[in-house]
Amino acid sequence: MHYILLQDSSWATFIGRFHPAIVHFPIGFLLIGALLELGRRWGKVAVSENVIVFILLLSAVSATFACAAGYLLSLSGGYDANLLNNHMWKGIGVAVFAWMAWAVKSDNLQRIMPSGKVIYLPAFLIATVLTLSTGHDGGSLTHGEGYLTQYTPEPFRGLAGLPPMQQKPTEIKPITDVQQAIVYTDIVQPILEAKCTQCHSASKSKGDLRMDQLALLAKGGENGPAFVAGKGAESDMIKRCLLPENEDEHMPPKGKPQLTADQIALLSWWIDQGAPAEKKVAQLTVSEAVKPALASLGKEAPANAENAKEPAVLSLKVPKANDEAIENLRKTGLIVSTLSQDQNLLEISAVNLPGFSDKQMELLQPVAQQITWLKLGGTAITDAALPQIAKFPNLSKLHLEHTVITDNGIVSLKPLAHLGYINIVDTKVGDKGLKAIAGMKALRSVYVWQSAVTDSAVSQIGRKNPDLLVMNGFNEATVAQFVKAGGIDDKKELKNK
Repeated sequence: MHYILLQDSSWATFIGRFHPAIVHFPIGFLLIGALLELGRRWGKVAVSENVIVFILLLSAVSATFACAAGYLLSLSGGYDANLLNNHMWKGIGVAVFAWMAWAVKSDNLQRIMPSGKVIYLPAFLIATVLTLSTGHDGGSLTHGEGYLTQYTPEPFRGLAGLPPMQQKPTEIKPITDVQQAIVYTDIVQPILEAKCTQCHSASKSKGDLRMDQLALLAKGGENGPAFVAGKGAESDMIKRCLLPENEDEHMPPKGKPQLTADQIALLSWWIDQGAPAEKKVAQLTVSEAVKPALASLGKEAPANAENAKEPAVLSLKVPKANDEAIENLRKTGLIVSTLSQDQNLLEISAVNLPGFSDKQMELLQPVAQQITWLKLGGTAITDAALPQIAKFPNLSKLHLEHTVITDNGIVSLKPLAHLGYINIVDTKVGDKGLKAIAGMKALRSVYVWQSAVTDSAVSQIGRKNPDLLVMNGFNEATVAQFVKAGGIDDKKELKNK
């Protein structure tokens, strides 16, 4: 019963997630201690034995905490059982041998067992070697088996007995004859291998979901089936791809290579066709929406394909923001991040400031030219703040979800020439406000569900503005519109540009 309570506890997950941070302490302490011990014995470093004793104590204590946090993290599941077991026992071994080395070095053990001095160096050596081996297993658990050695170059690869390096899985080769391609084997599986199996495979199955085999993909994970055959728009794997990238449920996670609009269209189409295992493209019904995505499989993408879809703001370069102004923003609790060092563009987020109000908008004026991403969702701002936001000339993404803004305020944003994304989920903005901003030149996507916007207005806007994606929940029309619009957000991070 205690185990079940611990397994389901949010505290266990909270503490467990500190394991990747804590585990660096014993690694660092043991390696430093080993180097100092070697230097002292060779006469190269003048260091007292008390320093070595203190470092060993820190190693043993931090290794013990790392083991405890690691165990709590393992309760969340999603890891290969054998690899996890090896990692756990090696980690425990690091802590045990670190304690032994400390006990001998500090004379605590020698009082009880005078001959114990002979085990000092072996214990220290074993703890250090186990640290390296445990770290390798940890990398494999987190990123997939063989993660640390995957790209070992020659001749070291051959000397280590590793097999020849395989081509990077993220490279999807063009298909010579798309019509004769087997949809799952030649189209779907390469997409999943490139974007999904790093976290959902035999070596690591987050959420108990594996996507490296069709049978296991169909089986699903702890949240149920990954897809519903014949219903792409209702399938969890499609829904998660369509969520905003900063949401926890979005897949792949933020920071990982994202699926393109064409790839999501192809996956959704395959599911709509019943998720066949062996049928060719020519044997299935090809809709007009998916034809461009299929056509793109037959040729190499141009080198500038990504840049062709990027908003114009990515080509701008603005003066560097005043350091004092940025520091003042951070003192208020705002999160200020530099998205592009060479362009000096900023992201400002009030995610930690639910009380952020209209009056505090004045704080942003000194960096008005540098702001390109602004997150004010869940704050206390009203319509009065939007005319001030309209003075940020390079704004491209704006989060206003869960605020009290209305149609009267949203129309103030029309002068923003680079605004491509607006989130007005759970606001009082209605049909009038949506129609007012729909014609904005750079606008590509608007999130409106749980707002006052009606389905009829969304349909009408979609017909008039085919390049604008209006997300009002998940349904077949939304997915089709997503495919036609070419994506829901700017997937390429400016800092990676």
